[in-house]
Amino acid sequence: MIVDCAHYLDGRRQHEGPIPLEQAAARCAQGGFVWLGLFEPGPEELAEVRASFGLHELAVEDAQAFHLRPKAEQYEDGTELIILRTARYDDGSEEVDTGEISIFLAEHFVIAVRQGIASELAGARSRLEQRPELLRTGSASTLWAILDQVVDSYAPVVAELERDIEQIEATVFSGTVAPTERIYFLRREATDFYRAVHPLLAVLTRRLQPGKSPPALLPYFRDVHDHLLLVNEEVAAQRDLLATVLEANIAVISVEQNRINLRQTATMERLTILASVFLPLSFVVGFFGQNFAWLVRNINSFTAFLTLGIGGLLLPCLLLFLWLRRRRGHTAPPAPEVTAVPTGPPPASARGGRAERHTG
Repeated sequence: MIVDCAHYLDGRRQHEGPIPLEQAAARCAQGGFVWLGLFEPGPEELAEVRASFGLHELAVEDAQAFHLRPKAEQYEDGTELIILRTARYDDGSEEVDTGEISIFLAEHFVIAVRQGIASELAGARSRLEQRPELLRTGSASTLWAILDQVVDSYAPVVAELERDIEQIEATVFSGTVAPTERIYFLRREATDFYRAVHPLLAVLTRRLQPGKSPPALLPYFRDVHDHLLLVNEEVAAQRDLLATVLEANIAVISVEQNRINLRQTATMERLTILASVFLPLSFVVGFFGQNFAWLVRNINSFTAFLTLGIGGLLLPCLLLFLWLRRRRGHTAPPAPEVTAVPTGPPPASARGGRAERHTG
């Protein structure tokens, strides 16, 4: 879809509203340049644009594909293809939306093909139209305007990612386990954003080489390069910080797991002691619960009940207590040897030795 198409001559737009595609291609021979803006065009529309402006078929194929990294490529007819990655932070989903802009740059025309909702260029066009001194420098001024807007749009993304990282960092270093999935997702977003920012430095560095840009635009390209360099450093630092936060969160998870294991071990120890206590008692109760004739005839008094019944229960408990106490004493680690540190003056021989060494 054609968003806008305008012819610029002597630093000014020559008409109101967009002009038809055929008329735009004809005006390229009248001087100045034509700026054509497209948003997610179909193959038929791109084929029409290619036929009107004589674009290279490989360049058109590049404009239809989605790239992970920005790049710049020069073709034999003098047309240059610059691919940029755009980014926008979505507050609702707390995600970074990305897009792409493919720019066909020639002496008499500029074609910007936008992909994705994060690639708005209306602001770049309106700001450049208010700068006739830059429009007079030629079609390269549109590349500066687009780059300036794209790089400026990176700053809010960096700020929002920084806010999310600070929240996760505060959670992790407070000792609370943070969602590992959220940390990993943030690191993946920071990595994708870094892939959009870092290769763009090479594209801008190329524009600063002698003969690649009009001299009047060099300070503006250097300004965009400086802003992009700062964004690149911040994104790289965020990516490294998220790696540290992820490792710290794994350590917190390990500590919490160790605490759970210790609680489970203590519970199992108490259950084992209870089972050890009731095992001999169950044996005694089971033995005397048998209906043998001897047991029925001989345990027929209160004294026999206290001796054989209650005593048969207390004696195993006493023996188990003594056995556990003895084992604990054998398994206890030996106390470390403590060497007494003398607090008084050193012996006379020691003082004399030091004196002799001092005098010698």
